[in-house]
Amino acid sequence: MLRLIPAPLHRAGLVLAHRLRQIWWRLRKPLLSGCRVLAFDDDGRVLLVRHSYGSGRWMLPGGGIGRGEDPLTAALRELREEVGCGLDQPRLFHRIDEPLSGTINRVHLICGIAVGTPLPDGREIIEAVFHDPGALPTGMAAALEQGLAEWITAAKAGHRRPPEQG
Repeated sequence: MLRLIPAPLHRAGLVLAHRLRQIWWRLRKPLLSGCRVLAFDDDGRVLLVRHSYGSGRWMLPGGGIGRGEDPLTAALRELREEVGCGLDQPRLFHRIDEPLSGTINRVHLICGIAVGTPLPDGREIIEAVFHDPGALPTGMAAALEQGLAEWITAAKAGHRRPPEQG
């Protein structure tokens, strides 16, 4: 149904909804539950996205976890919704609590191998690019700048593609 709304109008609605959500969080201070996905390609590069709302900085794909929803299920859903990719060998490898708009966001970090080519929808996600861990872009979200190198190391330690059977 939202696809019937022209993309520029949809993006404006996302900006407004995000601002209202931040106000609500500051007032109510709920414990939020979210997920972020470290999706790697076959060359070991990590997928980063830029949203049409918020800071406009590079971030990991992800989003909120619904009440009663499993973090892995939420991560797979968010990755599919945001960039149209699947995730092979998904696993939860870390959890962090970080401040977000006056409250705490409990973030579950999920990693795996991206399946498919990421295609931003041009509405919520305006850019989706694989980046070499040794040449990450400038303009990343602050929490990502602080933790990404460590998260990549931890994620890759448990993810090695099995050799091709010939």
